[in-house]
Amino acid sequence: MLLQGRALAKKIRMQLKADLLAWPEELRRPGLDVILVGDDPASEVYVKSKGKACERAGIRSNIHILPESTTQEALHAKLQALNEDDLVDGILLQLPLPGHLDSDLAIQMIDPAKDVDGLHPTNLGRLFAGLPALYPCTPLGCMSLLESIDYDLKGKKAVVVGRSILVGRPVAAMLLKKNATVTICHSHTENLPDVIAQADVVIAAVGKAELVKGEWLKEGAVVIDVGINRIEDGSLVGDVEFATAQERASAITPVPGGVGPMTIAQLLLNTVLAAKRRRNLSV
Repeated sequence: MLLQGRALAKKIRMQLKADLLAWPEELRRPGLDVILVGDDPASEVYVKSKGKACERAGIRSNIHILPESTTQEALHAKLQALNEDDLVDGILLQLPLPGHLDSDLAIQMIDPAKDVDGLHPTNLGRLFAGLPALYPCTPLGCMSLLESIDYDLKGKKAVVVGRSILVGRPVAAMLLKKNATVTICHSHTENLPDVIAQADVVIAAVGKAELVKGEWLKEGAVVIDVGINRIEDGSLVGDVEFATAQERASAITPVPGGVGPMTIAQLLLNTVLAAKRRRNLSV
């Protein structure tokens, strides 16, 4: 079975659009402000796609493009201005930043109540504590894909390949919350094929083309491939060797069209959630 994130994301956006049509007339529509520093082509594409998705859903969006030469102080000042702007419900700092900027420091400048990417230490801490917060979008997308097939994680062995704060660690916390038994693998993990062979669920988020071989998978495993890598012939592949993995997996996400669209859908949901909380509306 293919876990088509594109189709599920469309369903989420349609429901969100319907919900926003019923938004109280006396209240401003939710708004998302995105900061892009520099002229990285891939980041420009991502930002434009997020803006279009907002527009289709009925969310106001505003893109702030800062020059490559922007200093840490100037970036912090911009973030603080958006923190203080009551018209702004969600703030997204497009990553990666130019090499001379510290993304960790910049993320810490974002008001946690407006941190729709869910990467502020306060939001991550609340995630690991099992408390309500704005959670990271890509891990939420992974979990939504599992929920879409009514997959019961209770007692299942889940292996997360990659330990980044963007995906690996937060998705591990979400899996634990669903009572899975979770193993996080990384560059120092020994006998990776043996670890993966025990997994009922594999979530690959390491950023290395086709690192996870299909032959490593347990028969019937569910595979969520977060990776998106461009190879020599110009095509895009994931972190999992799709052709062979598809033969063994009971469900697997394609690349592209799997997790990527879900990340944007969850960003829209987080923006509306942030807006509701700031207006004391039921969520």
